[in-house]
Amino acid sequence: MSYERAACALVCAGVCLLLSAQDASAKKSSSDPQVIAARQKFFGAENVDAKTGQVNNDRVIFSWATNTTYAVSVLGRIILLDSYVTRLEVKPGRTPFVIQDVVDLQPEALFIGHGHFDHADNNKNFRLAGAEVMAHTNTKKRLSQPRDVLGMHFDPAPPNALPTQVFSSTEELHANGETIELGYFSPAHTDTDIYIRYVRSNVLHLGDVFFNGMYPFIDTTTGGNIGGMIAGATKALALADDRTKIVPGHGPVGDRAALTRYRDMLVTVRDRVAKLKKSGRPLQDVLAEKPTADLDPIWAKGFTQPDMLVTIVYNTL
Repeated sequence: MSYERAACALVCAGVCLLLSAQDASAKKSSSDPQVIAARQKFFGAENVDAKTGQVNNDRVIFSWATNTTYAVSVLGRIILLDSYVTRLEVKPGRTPFVIQDVVDLQPEALFIGHGHFDHADNNKNFRLAGAEVMAHTNTKKRLSQPRDVLGMHFDPAPPNALPTQVFSSTEELHANGETIELGYFSPAHTDTDIYIRYVRSNVLHLGDVFFNGMYPFIDTTTGGNIGGMIAGATKALALADDRTKIVPGHGPVGDRAALTRYRDMLVTVRDRVAKLKKSGRPLQDVLAEKPTADLDPIWAKGFTQPDMLVTIVYNTL
């Protein structure tokens, strides 16, 4: 099955998510022309009633927006994975949209994978549209504080942009035939990372614990560390099988084999840097040694380049 655009139609039956009721006064009717247009854009006109705006209730549809932002129709009920929307997206495989398109979907719930701006940037918009926002306890904590990452400063989020529901370890949304599991990773990319697992549909959303096909960025200012990234990838592998669609924070949708290659790369880098550090070599000497040189042609394809990764690994061992 194709996972792009309206993408991956994963057929289930009779799902009814146990999400809290929304303030109906804050939401548009599903028959509103803007809602109908947005839902047809994300889920396909063939899956949306042109008069009522209702999405087909016999399947789960994932529509890729950007990074790990996905619009999802779970047997007709709309949820959103991550909220990053800041520009018109025109990349191949993504649904072209602007922020108002996503708001007009009228999702009833939003799951935030972690607290960085490129995953939790527009919570306020969806709360104003009536959506519940669910995240880890640490995400709400981090968003409530001033923070700096990659040279950018972020002021505390206003109260109406914070999660409305939080959890500390695991959370389940039970349904007839489908279960959505939310689980916390110990500090890995940050101390706010969670996974979202659609058990029957066999889709696993990992956020920035998984950078598919590239070196990861690890935010040491929020507790991120190489050991946690390896542990997170290993934990995710235990949740997947050979048919699982695995959604990374950056890069294309992957599978268990891709996640295994990524985890093994992290282990290799850690072990090489650890050996040099244990021998007493300072960071500058380790960088000069270029311990990732043979890996770079395959993995140095994203934001994080070899020296940056080696520095992070060295400093978090």
